[in-house]
Formats: sequence, structure tokens, C-alpha cells
Amino acid sequence: MRRSMSAAGAAVVLAGLITAASPALAAEAKCTPKIQVLGSIGDESYARDVRRSQGVFDLGAGDLAVGVSGYKPVYWTGTTVHRVPLADPDQTGQVLAVNAHGLMVGVLHGSGGASLFTYQAGAAAITPLPDSDGSEYEADINDAGYVVSRSRSWIGTVWKDGRKVRELPVPADAGPGTRITMVTGINNQGDILGMAAQDYEVPETGAHLEGTYPVLWPGDGTAARQLAPTGNESHVQDLDESRRIVGYDWAGPWHEYAPWVWEPPLTGPGTSPGALSSHPYGTFEAISATTNVSVGTAKFHPDEMTLPDQALLRAGSGPVKALPRLAAGKASMADAVSDADRVGGAAVNAKGRLKPVIWTCATEQAYNPGS
Repeated sequence: MRRSMSAAGAAVVLAGLITAASPALAAEAKCTPKIQVLGSIGDESYARDVRRSQGVFDLGAGDLAVGVSGYKPVYWTGTTVHRVPLADPDQTGQVLAVNAHGLMVGVLHGSGGASLFTYQAGAAAITPLPDSDGSEYEADINDAGYVVSRSRSWIGTVWKDGRKVRELPVPADAGPGTRITMVTGINNQGDILGMAAQDYEVPETGAHLEGTYPVLWPGDGTAARQLAPTGNESHVQDLDESRRIVGYDWAGPWHEYAPWVWEPPLTGPGTSPGALSSHPYGTFEAISATTNVSVGTAKFHPDEMTLPDQALLRAGSGPVKALPRLAAGKASMADAVSDADRVGGAAVNAKGRLKPVIWTCATEQAYNPGS
């Protein structure tokens, strides 16, 4: 998942790439509002698809960012793009998250399906994660190096140093036929976030029991908890250090999404601040570690595209706001946010090419459409 670096994490030295006295950190402290277009490789086509050709999916310490370019897993230092070294250079994939020490987790697509890997910025090779399933494009890593996702056996799983170290149980009160569909986030407290789904036919009656709900595995070692769903299908995407959770409610069909927030102590179904005023639907994809800034994408139904998708931001309270487009009338999307007020994502330029971008001083750039 798109984990955001805390202010403390951003000060950590990234060996071999960033030093504590680097010009990038000094520039970040002053912060100039802009849309920073990053270097890219390969295919720059745009489609509303999870297998995006370009984009920033997480932000690390200093000027480190990670994501995808030309359908390849990459990372950036400043605006310079670096390929993650792969044994098969033709393989496709994405880097999904990075921690404060430059350790990344990503997904690779191969003949045997999608699997996960870790990679240390600047290293010569990746480390495959055993029994991992990257088909949902969901994984996360915290600053202690714990990676969370789902195994091929549909079990929530934790890896450390390339080894499986823990399996995550379904909540004790989960009904029969319940399994973990996704594990989407982990914070530095060790709280783990995911989703479970029930699909069960009662033998005696033939009744079909089904439903989807969020799950929290607390970092304090207490039992897994079912979280109250929104009443539709609740997609939880990220959590901060206080256990505030963001995601979206999916009413269906198609793209009927509403941005959603679950506030501690997580006893209710959460609330929605509403969509961007210019769009009927939207998502939250990430939340900053400690500053309560959430980002995502405003949407229309794909068959009723009055306006293209647009990156959105909400700074703690009030309505969601829009982030500027790279080019007028062209789509944009946001997938990562840091405590340093940087937002990562992608945007289509005037030539129709999708570019990886970072909005700096993002909350200063956010605006109310029509105002």
C-alpha cells in the first residue's frame, strides 16, 4: 500500500543516495508549490486501469519516490528515474511502497502469476518473497522492515528479511467461508490493515452468506478485529500512526465510489466527507503518517465522462479539494502523500502522455473547483 513517510522518517539517512545535509532536504524545507514531472521510460499510455504505465505510488526519505514507469518497477531520486534491477529485463511490475530506510516492496508479473519482492535502493538485485501473491497490487512495508500482503493460500502474511514470519488470522467472530482478500497497510506501531470476505453456502438450507468488511490486526498483539463496514463494500487503503484509516465505499455498479474515513477508536462504520464538488465519485488512496492529509482521485462513471479523473486532497477536515492538473482537460490521480506535504501520483500532459508527478507544498495548491 502507499505508506507515507513521517517527518522523523524523512530525516533518516538513505545510505548511498541521500545525506542529512543534502540540497534536496534543504529545498524541501523551503518548499515551492509546483507540479514536479519526473523522468520516465517506455510506454506512457493512459488508461483507467490498475496496471498503470506511469506513476508514483509512495514517497520515501528526502527526494526518494517509488512506483512504475513504462510498466517497469522503478524509483526516483529527485527527477531521475532508476530501474529496479531484474533478472529478466522484459518482466513488468511496480514498486508499491518504500520505508524510511529505502527498503521497497513491489510486485512482478510472470508466467506463474504475480509475486512480491523487496529491494533496497541502490542494491544489485531484488529479494523474492516466498508464497506471495501480488495479484491485488496491494502490499506495504513499515520502517522496521515488516512487509504485509496476502499469500497464495489467501492468508494474510507478514515477511521480514525475505522470510515469512507470521500469518494473520481471520477474526474469531468471522463466519464460515471467510478468507482474507487483501492486506493493504502497516504503520510503525505494527497495526496491520486489510479486508476479509465471506462466501459460504449453508448446507442445510442452501442459503448463501456473503459480505466484505475491513479487518485490523492491532500492533499490540490483541485479537484481530472486524471493523464496521459502510453498508456497501468497504475498501480500506491506508492507515496513519494514530490508526486513522482511509479508503472508499463502493456502492456499485461501475465506479460509484465515495471517499471514506474511519476515525479511532474505530467503533463505527466511518464517514465520508463527500466527493469533489466537480465529480460524483472519488477515492482515498493514502494518508500521511502524522499530519492527517488524505489523497485520492475524483471520478465519473466511465461511460459518462463529463470531466476526466482528477487528483484530490483533504487536509484533515472539511471538503475534499482538487489538485491542479498538469494540462487543462487532462486526467490526474494521486496515490501517495508524505508529512512533508508532497503528493505523488500521475498526470496526463498536453500531448496525452501519462507522466509520473509529485505535487510539492500540495495543501497550498489544493483548491475548490468553481471557486
